[in-house]
Amino acid sequence: MSDRDHTPEDPRVARFWRAYFETLRLFRIPEKARPWYRRHAESFMRSCPDLRLREHSAETVTRWLEAQGRDPLTQDWRFRQQADALRLLFAQHLRLEWAAGFDWDAWIQGSAALGSDHPTLARTYEMIDKAVAVADNPLGARFPDHYRRFLAVMRTRGYSVNTEKTYLGWVNRYILFHGAKDPFVGAERAVASFLEHLALKRKVASATQAQALNALVFIFAQVLERPLGEIGSFRHANRPRRLPTVLSQAEVQTLFRHLHGRSSLMIRLMYGTGLRVMECVRLRVMELDFDYRQIIVRMGKGGKDRSVPMPEILQPLLESQVAAVEALHARDLAAGFGAVYLPDALARKYPNADTELRWQYLFPASRIAQDPRTGVMRRHHIHQSVVQKAVRAAARQAGICKRVTSHTLRHSFATHLIQSGSDIRTVQTLLGHADVSTTMIYTHVAGIGSQGTKSPLDRL
Repeated sequence: MSDRDHTPEDPRVARFWRAYFETLRLFRIPEKARPWYRRHAESFMRSCPDLRLREHSAETVTRWLEAQGRDPLTQDWRFRQQADALRLLFAQHLRLEWAAGFDWDAWIQGSAALGSDHPTLARTYEMIDKAVAVADNPLGARFPDHYRRFLAVMRTRGYSVNTEKTYLGWVNRYILFHGAKDPFVGAERAVASFLEHLALKRKVASATQAQALNALVFIFAQVLERPLGEIGSFRHANRPRRLPTVLSQAEVQTLFRHLHGRSSLMIRLMYGTGLRVMECVRLRVMELDFDYRQIIVRMGKGGKDRSVPMPEILQPLLESQVAAVEALHARDLAAGFGAVYLPDALARKYPNADTELRWQYLFPASRIAQDPRTGVMRRHHIHQSVVQKAVRAAARQAGICKRVTSHTLRHSFATHLIQSGSDIRTVQTLLGHADVSTTMIYTHVAGIGSQGTKSPLDRL
């Protein structure tokens, strides 16, 4: 169907759009959004006026989506709608063969921009004054100087964004617990009463109470520079023993059968290397060492680097992914983009490095978005929620009744290594654990049943 056929008077066009709208209805697209879906489809058709609809291919769709993704005025929701409009047009309405295997999820879900509080972007000093200026938390509202000092200490010492958010949450709960009273006066008794409240009223676990105490010890010692003295006696929460959820190798294989596209590669890589989800999405091209068959993990938890073995079965797929990133980067450069976020002071030290291929993310987002710190349009890495959602969806489709998250793959990696005879110290190194006691938890789930003990029922 060419552009000249798009006239309201043509009954064939009217029938085509009525059928398309019926497809949208069947897939629960809201009625008010359906005209927008048609506009996106028509915009795509106008981009290739010499091609009929059935003559389009994955290449023409990719080029159009890339062009839309480079438009700085295109918002996340609009880009997702554009990609979804083409998905329903080609994969469901026209049912073209190539569309069934096209990685629509990578375009739709991979469009989420990184917010200013995202772990990749929030670790810079430029964000501190902005965070204090718009603080919507009790610490920032009542004690802005303390809040500024809290952020500065957190970031100079290399704490993760998740730790920063967690500690800030506990400090805010502590402030709210004491109401109008200054919570930083009479510190020891104030802290003890709050911790007892968590155990008796909130019924929190022991680890949660300990986390709250760590947050308060941090702010008094490192931010206020008034270390806590003897807190005294307070009710401690119970300390239940928790074992990690681990998938069997058969369950892992079943999970993989329900994965497709780029998410499949990322999730297989996480299981094959023990990477955390943020370590996976932050991988850069230069961190793949194909000659030594290893992957360098930069700035892992605690700011530490480590190396993990590259699964041989994934090497061809990783090489193809690098080639895809190279082609995408070349098109971005031709369109006037191509810069990527560089950590710490590297952008000043190497002013041209942000446009080099080796610094590009291995799993880039499907669209270019504005860096909230500088306003520069960049292609960041794919949002970690894409991987997390894909794992949950695959586990549900596979009928796995265990609670499966992206971190379950890391637990399974460690357990299966121990089951295969790997030394506990080797597993500790691969996981990046500072203390071997953290790794020892996997020895409790590596056997058959409870620590490999055979049930007496099986001996009857």
